[in-house]
Amino acid sequence: MTAVLHPRPNPIVAAMYTLRDLDVDVIIIHGPSGCGFMASRMLEEAGVRVVTTSMNEKDLIFGAYESMREVLERVEDLFGPSRVGVVGTCASMIIGEDLNPFRGMIDAELILVDVHGCMGDNTTGAIRAMEAAEHVGIIDGYELNRQKLLLEAATTMERDFGMASKGYIRPTRGPTKHSMACRIIQTLEAGGSVDVIMNAKKELAYRFADINLAIEEASRTLGGDVRHVMNVDPSGGLPRIRRYAEDILSRISSEGLEPIMTGALDEYAVTGDKLEDILNERNSDLRIFTGIPHAYMGLRSDDLVVTDQPRILAGLLDRGFQAVGEIASHSMVMGARDIIPSETGDTIRELIESRVG
Repeated sequence: MTAVLHPRPNPIVAAMYTLRDLDVDVIIIHGPSGCGFMASRMLEEAGVRVVTTSMNEKDLIFGAYESMREVLERVEDLFGPSRVGVVGTCASMIIGEDLNPFRGMIDAELILVDVHGCMGDNTTGAIRAMEAAEHVGIIDGYELNRQKLLLEAATTMERDFGMASKGYIRPTRGPTKHSMACRIIQTLEAGGSVDVIMNAKKELAYRFADINLAIEEASRTLGGDVRHVMNVDPSGGLPRIRRYAEDILSRISSEGLEPIMTGALDEYAVTGDKLEDILNERNSDLRIFTGIPHAYMGLRSDDLVVTDQPRILAGLLDRGFQAVGEIASHSMVMGARDIIPSETGDTIRELIESRVG
């Protein structure tokens, strides 16, 4: 396999996001002050406090036991947390720092994740966090095995069709949303059948679900037969992931939208077979895939595709798809509890207003 040259998600950051999904109050990064800086800022937006042991050169030689002990005590004094995640880094793990002696130092429940950035796929970090959570009884063996299967499927998907599929993929922001919005509106005006398939990853559903809402609004004005297919089953996933699904279902239900379910928000990599069965029920005039489109093997050349990943978008455009990007989505959805307007959805709404205005 050709070595991947472009940057990819990191196991340390994946462990941090998994700890967020496990509803920790604080994450302690056991490493240098700059490690995980950008991810830490994003997680703070989601309501998780992130601090660091700020390892220095002395710690690399003599160990950072005292640094961690001091940070644990300060975290307890400052935040009074119920649950704390401790994440290793390249620095602490390469010197062989043992996290286990820190267990029991404070009253909060500790999830100790032995992880570093040289472990390979980012999903390795997520699995390590799940195993640490199972070790202290936060999740059971069934959920641990379920998560492992999902994460392994996500890894395979990225190697076959995603960011790990080529040696280098040049990122792109893609074209404007106008041409795509026009095609959707023309299909609806002609009374055509439209399938809107959201296969979103976790919190990104807060943005992609807006496209479902916008197309539903357009259908009520222009006509057409719209069917919504979404992975927003609230019965599956870690606590925070289930809340995302509940938030989205509450909002779209209030707008009169009742989707066909393909699974939970953490099952985006394994929805392909169910999607195949649903989409084969009718030969729709137009299909719009949003979120993680490359999880579905049956994409047609005339399908419309919306993704948030600039390198995935570049690959889709190279393959000839009419595709657009909601590139800034990840920063927008951190801490969200309601659907966030999308550029694609707002473009559809503007075109509708110009027609009826």
